[in-house]
Amino acid sequence: MSSSDRVVLALGGAGTVGSGIVKALLDKGFRVAVISRDGNRLEKLQNFVTPSTKGHLYTLVGDVGTEEGAEAAKTSLLKSVGKVTDVVSSLGFSWWQGGPPHTQTLKELHQVLETLLLSTFTSWKAFFPLVKDSASGTYTFITGGAGERLLMPGTGFLTLGAAGALAFCQVVREEYPDVPCKLNEVKVNMGVATAERMGTGYINHLDLGKAVASLVEKRNNSHKVFSINSPADLKTVFLEGKV
Repeated sequence: MSSSDRVVLALGGAGTVGSGIVKALLDKGFRVAVISRDGNRLEKLQNFVTPSTKGHLYTLVGDVGTEEGAEAAKTSLLKSVGKVTDVVSSLGFSWWQGGPPHTQTLKELHQVLETLLLSTFTSWKAFFPLVKDSASGTYTFITGGAGERLLMPGTGFLTLGAAGALAFCQVVREEYPDVPCKLNEVKVNMGVATAERMGTGYINHLDLGKAVASLVEKRNNSHKVFSINSPADLKTVFLEGKV
């Protein structure tokens, strides 16, 4: 199956991490679908990608953060594009720095968990069945190292949510060891930013996008975690084909 015959659903594709992945997939010839609650972000994404690839980008306003919303989005998406052959989910990679736990409310914790963990689950539940039985299909989670440590003061709820996302990805790998589709996780132990926001300890979202697109394209591995600890890892592990 050529790239032009494959339809990749990029969950979180309108965000910083996701937009880099979407652009890279489109540049490789994939058709890409993105669902977002915010139509303005979808419009910005349309203007961000390479102009010649816009015709292969399908956008849909929807909410995958609930079971009902994810199922409704799936129905609308399939009516629009006909099929989904691959899924990349960057919903488990986000940022939060609202302060120490004693200053927060239960509502705030719920919101962080909904953003990082619960939406990762509800979207997976809806879209994993579309690819899991296909040997040429892929499902790739993008997660972060924030779930393993407190990155800085005031980010405690981020650690809780990110840890949940990491654990969920492990559960999926171990609960479904024999699914034909290529099931992988890219764990980014660095910050991810656009070129104008780059700083020490960050990688460019476009470089990450190229690496993830390469992994999706090659389909050489399954049930693996690829850890990104430096910019060199993107080149060595992915861009040079050592996956």
